[in-house]
Amino acid sequence: MTRRDPKKMNRPFECLGEMITDKGLPPGRRRPERPPRRSNSPPDPKEENRIFREAMSDVEPLPGPERAFNCNARTVVPPDSLSEDLQVLMQLEGLIQTGKGFVVADTSEYIEGSGYLAPPDITTRLHRGDFSIQEHIDLHGLTVVEAKEAFEVFMKKSIGAGKRAVLIIHGRGLSSPDRPVLKTKVYQWLTRRRWRKWVIAFTSARPCDGGAGASYILLRRRPLTKRQMKNKPAASPG
Repeated sequence: MTRRDPKKMNRPFECLGEMITDKGLPPGRRRPERPPRRSNSPPDPKEENRIFREAMSDVEPLPGPERAFNCNARTVVPPDSLSEDLQVLMQLEGLIQTGKGFVVADTSEYIEGSGYLAPPDITTRLHRGDFSIQEHIDLHGLTVVEAKEAFEVFMKKSIGAGKRAVLIIHGRGLSSPDRPVLKTKVYQWLTRRRWRKWVIAFTSARPCDGGAGASYILLRRRPLTKRQMKNKPAASPG
């Protein structure tokens, strides 16, 4: 077999090595220079500070008091900057969703009363919810006669079981032509001698427990004696 002369063979890539060198590439297509390798040594704080100050040399601060800026902080619009109508709508939304802003004690429907030897701040604490409610009864839909019977049974059972704080739901009586019937009756029953000797205090409930349509009652462990009982009337409703 006849060998071919290497000099006469077609070798199109023979000069490829020279073409890809910096000198062999045409102008404008030379290999880009590699960036200098980063040093593993920690940066010099003084040098970084110098670079930062140099970069910020032409920056002018905004007028006004100095304050810190928190990117994650939620922007709060001052109430004074809101219109009166918008403030009312925001308060109404909070009242509907959470009951915030509604205080039963500030309404004409609020009732309270305290017995003899009761601490002066007991009604405030009771209405505030400082005492855990241990029992409750709902008198809705009952006639006065039925409500009184249920009230008597409930009070006897609660006292016999040693309950201290109870809740009576009587309704607001908004459909009554004059004063709320059951609410007024519950007030009268609590202030009469039979149950008055057992009652330390009573107040309208908080919105979460029925508001003006219910009453908290704080009971004694032992009833007051005749000597202790005074003709001191309980506070009038409203």
